[in-house]
Amino acid sequence: MNKKVHIICFDVPFPATYGGVIDVFYKIQALSKKGVEIYLHVFQYGRPEQVVLKEYCTEVHYYKRKTSLFQALGPIPYVVSSRSDEQLVKNLKRIDAPILIEGLHSSLILRKKLFKERKILVRTHNIEHQYYKHLAVHENNLFKKIYYRAASVKLKYYENVLKHCDQILPISKHEAFHFKKKYGEKVTFLPAFHPNNQLHELSKKGYFALYHGNLNVTDNMKAALFLIDCFKTMPYPLVIAGQSGDKNLLSKIDQYKNMSFISISDDNQLQELFHRAHVNVLYAFNNSGVKLKLINSLFQSRYVIANKQVIQGSGLDSLCIIANDKKEIMHQVLKTMDKDFSKEEINRRKEILREYSNEDNAKILLNLL
Repeated sequence: MNKKVHIICFDVPFPATYGGVIDVFYKIQALSKKGVEIYLHVFQYGRPEQVVLKEYCTEVHYYKRKTSLFQALGPIPYVVSSRSDEQLVKNLKRIDAPILIEGLHSSLILRKKLFKERKILVRTHNIEHQYYKHLAVHENNLFKKIYYRAASVKLKYYENVLKHCDQILPISKHEAFHFKKKYGEKVTFLPAFHPNNQLHELSKKGYFALYHGNLNVTDNMKAALFLIDCFKTMPYPLVIAGQSGDKNLLSKIDQYKNMSFISISDDNQLQELFHRAHVNVLYAFNNSGVKLKLINSLFQSRYVIANKQVIQGSGLDSLCIIANDKKEIMHQVLKTMDKDFSKEEINRRKEILREYSNEDNAKILLNLL
């Protein structure tokens, strides 16, 4: 029997260079390996069409995101109203198959109640109203702060649209707890999909501490600046890697001989950094979703020092060294940089990271579909 599914995605899910699209791309890859016919529907704004998606999908359809100011008016959040297209509805009607909605962003068909006869699943990547509230708190630009606050209020109300779907699939355990309080049995925790098929076993010693992330994201930029402050008096090198053209960040890094910035252009480059790093220092100011950088660091690198916002909801606390402020981070880095990465640590990771098997989680998703 043929297995088919429509997937509606908030952005072009390749290259898989940030959290949300990493989960989507490797989910598509895992479902394709299971013989699923995937009809992918993508809202496009900035990222070009990608031929590689056709390797895994039977059909790929692109829809231009409507980014005019008009979309921000009214009760529907801009991130949702800007992802509206009549051709999407026609394409969904043409092929009778379950629908997987990626993110609350892509869920406008739920509000319109157009596919009551179809099984519809929603993958939640965040508790969106909490995420936008956090953005507002940490934003310095007044216009953006007002926008984020308004978006948070709209998203809190709009989230009720999830009562019209059959299953909600949170990406983290603490978010699953939030949704279960409201929607009960229709909530199933589904761990994040990621690029790792197995644990990469490494030698006992690496060479530097590593922080990586998309530094065009405010939270990641703040984390990088915070870590520069932590490392400026330390005897160990810090490599900050990611995407950024921020002159303030680059000039700060240039002030210190023990720090360097590496612009990441592909996965191979990042993997090489993982394999050479001895410590991955992960810091965040919000606890939204599951940090894919945490999963990648545990599969691909040696020690991980992280604060509670990074690990919350992941179930991976026991594999990390917890440090929540500057003093704790400095203490743990000094303690860990000279410590051998042991075989016992590798075996412990193998056991706990089983929950993050793409193949097993693809089976769970297929059963729900």
